[in-house]
Amino acid sequence: MADKSEKWPENVPGKFYVDEQCIDCDLCRETAPDYFQRNEDGGYSYVSKQPTSQEGIDECMEALEGCPVDAIGDDGDE
Repeated sequence: MADKSEKWPENVPGKFYVDEQCIDCDLCRETAPDYFQRNEDGGYSYVSKQPTSQEGIDECMEALEGCPVDAIGDDGDE
């Protein structure tokens, strides 16, 4: 499970975030490309935009559920 005390500083404030467990597998960026981006220097993903529609929330939840290392959280700052 993702730990919000270990989330990357690039994550925008809100419900979803990526923490330091990320292994840069690209799954979240493929699943929800409007919301996840890659830090090229560090080799990890982060939440670049929080979803505002149910469709966006569903995409982020699909990315969260598919993350092989549970690096995506949905208990961030509301």
